[in-house]
Amino acid sequence: MIIGANAAGIEAASSARKKDRTAEITLITKEKTAGYSRCGLPFVISGAISHFKALTVYPLAYFQMLKLNLRTQTTAIAINIKEKTITVQTLERIIEIIPYDKLVIATGADSFMPPIKGREKHGVLNLRSLDDGEKIDAAIKAGAKSAIIMGAGLIGLELGVALNEKGLQVTIVEMQPQILPQLLDADMAKLVQTHLEQRDIKCLLGNAVEEILGEEKVSSIKAGGENFMADLYINAFGVRANTQLAVDAGIPIGETRAIKTNAYMETAIADVYAVGDCAETTHFITHKPICPQLGTVAVRQGKTAGTNIGGVNSQFTGVLASTVTKLFDIEAGSTGISETVAVKNQIGIVVSTVNSKTKAGYYPSAKPLRIKLVVKKETEHLIGAQIVGGEEVTQRINALSFAIQKQMTVRDLAKADTAYAPPMCETWEPMVLAAEMALMKLR
Repeated sequence: MIIGANAAGIEAASSARKKDRTAEITLITKEKTAGYSRCGLPFVISGAISHFKALTVYPLAYFQMLKLNLRTQTTAIAINIKEKTITVQTLERIIEIIPYDKLVIATGADSFMPPIKGREKHGVLNLRSLDDGEKIDAAIKAGAKSAIIMGAGLIGLELGVALNEKGLQVTIVEMQPQILPQLLDADMAKLVQTHLEQRDIKCLLGNAVEEILGEEKVSSIKAGGENFMADLYINAFGVRANTQLAVDAGIPIGETRAIKTNAYMETAIADVYAVGDCAETTHFITHKPICPQLGTVAVRQGKTAGTNIGGVNSQFTGVLASTVTKLFDIEAGSTGISETVAVKNQIGIVVSTVNSKTKAGYYPSAKPLRIKLVVKKETEHLIGAQIVGGEEVTQRINALSFAIQKQMTVRDLAKADTAYAPPMCETWEPMVLAAEMALMKLR
């Protein structure tokens, strides 16, 4: 039995089926649509993707082909770990008790609203589900001309770009002194902020939302002592792991407030697994608990749990939380830990930053590229990287992720044998130049 039918849950079901052709596998989801990409929602709103139906990655035929019993609009309301049953409620409010042999909790995460005065008022929209996306799209079609986005994380910025591209005036309010505080250090984030502001997105940083104003419905927000009005108000403060079912069932929660798991994605309760945005795992560098809430992590965790349920041992060894995004014409990505996190964890480091180009400098379409490496001073191991540039960020972040996972030293990286052609890369690969600069600092 799998509670949740998106990335992590479906991957768990698919992997279990590949290992066990006879098992009865049921997925339940409270949503009316299963198997769609939440990450694609901003790009439908922007118009880059034609319609929300295009986000469906796993059509009903997929579940039928693998003989997976999918139950939509069915809500799990209780787990009984002693009796090994789940109590569910259907759309018609019929209550059922369903037994399980193995259980996977893939309940994901929900949009989070901090304890702000007026938070109960109607009219503040989220962007977490297809329904959320359709509400925002409907508001745009109804004539909305301006938007205030509360939060400058990935979701907030991607949605801000989408709304800007639809012609809305966008203001982003963030209590931290920088955008993308979980992704980039302040110096790298400033490059992205400048790019957004050049495209008429207003960033109000260091301004906490103090109150949501209005009668029953929001009419304005108060931030930094000032009132701001718009046609759309978006909650992009972030998400929190959906763990209430687990808490009520007595399944232990970890330090990150997500469900505690081991390397097999097992919880502390026999035959109960947790995967995806609701599950805690371990960071590859700090060895501390983390709940990264990334699609790439969700599918890998789902595969691990499903493989184990299918009778084949598999381990999930931790995460680097590698992340990329594209905002207008600029790309930003990171892997491992940032300079900020390293200092917080009292790790002695050397940091190197280089400015380069995505192609040979003389090539007409060459774009700026800035790379930042974080190196552990004691061992010279690469432990983190950030890149901001016009293109080719993803594959460089992926390459640096491989390097960190394989415990490559910055000395090794400086000797990397890389390819070159004027339309695609500089003679000296920028990652190599950053490694050489780190070596100079280490000396």
